[in-house]
Amino acid sequence: MNEPHKTVEVEHKDIQQKSDSSMVASTFIKYAAYVIIFFGFLYFLVKYVFPKF
Repeated sequence: MNEPHKTVEVEHKDIQQKSDSSMVASTFIKYAAYVIIFFGFLYFLVKYVFPKF
């Protein structure tokens, strides 16, 4: 019943995500453009379309 101690080696990996600043900037510009277009469309609806009803 007395088993010898087993040596177990555990592999440890450090995962580091590399952040590309140009990719972050282009994503921000893309979503900022989406927001500007969305609010521009809402402004158009409120200013020109809704008063006709």
